[in-house]
Amino acid sequence: MSERDRGGEPDTAERSAPAGGAERPAVQGPVAVVCNPVRVDLPRVRAAVEAAAEQAGVTELLWLETTPEQGGQAQVGEALDRGARLVLAAGGDGTVRAVAEAVRGTGATLALLPAGTGNLLARNLGVPYTSVEEACRIAFEGATRSIDVGVAVAEAQDGTVSEHAFLVMAGVGIDAAMIANARPALKRRFGWVAYVDAAFRSLPSATKVRIRFRIDGGHERSAHVSTILIANCGTLPGNMQLIPDGEVDDGLLDVAILQPASVFGWLAIWRKVTWENRVLRRSALGRRIIRFTDRTVRTRLSYLRGASVSLRVDEPEPFELDGDAFGTAVALEVRVEERSLRVKVPG
Repeated sequence: MSERDRGGEPDTAERSAPAGGAERPAVQGPVAVVCNPVRVDLPRVRAAVEAAAEQAGVTELLWLETTPEQGGQAQVGEALDRGARLVLAAGGDGTVRAVAEAVRGTGATLALLPAGTGNLLARNLGVPYTSVEEACRIAFEGATRSIDVGVAVAEAQDGTVSEHAFLVMAGVGIDAAMIANARPALKRRFGWVAYVDAAFRSLPSATKVRIRFRIDGGHERSAHVSTILIANCGTLPGNMQLIPDGEVDDGLLDVAILQPASVFGWLAIWRKVTWENRVLRRSALGRRIIRFTDRTVRTRLSYLRGASVSLRVDEPEPFELDGDAFGTAVALEVRVEERSLRVKVPG
């Protein structure tokens, strides 16, 4: 399998246009804040939002808290019914994913007040995740960019079908098992480092998964993999650049297939995503070095690209979306909704 098999490269100017030519409309009407009270410092968030709203001339704020039963979709529906056209998601990746799932395609705009373990979308869009005050400023004064959303339709072993949106990536294999094994207390205290602990506990019992998949309805392929990741964008915590060419608004999904044969294979992949993809690819000399040293890694980490991916496994396997476990599935149908989500970005 080649390192990169693409279904057509989008025009460079078209890909870069949304970031440079993003809109900056004035905020009108009420603004909704959908917040996860478990994950955020609510007094600090409230103070920061109210200060930024006053600066922007916004006089009506709708505060809607998520619950274990309602993760954000219902709250967004209420906010839109009450006239909100800007919705701030205050919480972790799960809250952002749920709010975005409901905002997409409505014409309303999402803003991020990240307060989670990975802050995956914020990292990929350049939204600060260490300063709620700066994130609030961007929410009210930043540019508006239209980005892609991934949609995964999962089929359970009993034939039940469920549909979920995701913003960063969907995964089947050891990554999903690792997320399912992450200790909640450790995750709350140390953030994404909890996944390292889970990885060490998941690796000894991990076996390769036989998958059958199609890209854009093409011919069926099969492989034994440790993990297959279907990504909308590719920057992860810990300085990892998993998908070096991933763009959040190119209308395509990037598929990363990980097939390490041993612990040394995992180390080679780690070197690639933390050093080669993040550092060496930025210079002509670095790219020449990669061409001479990358051949062995290609058999362990390979890339594909397309607008849709069909995936089937022999036995139910756990799958994850944006770092949250979603149970098990025997099949996934994944597609991209091109630029269906308006989101506030630095500008």
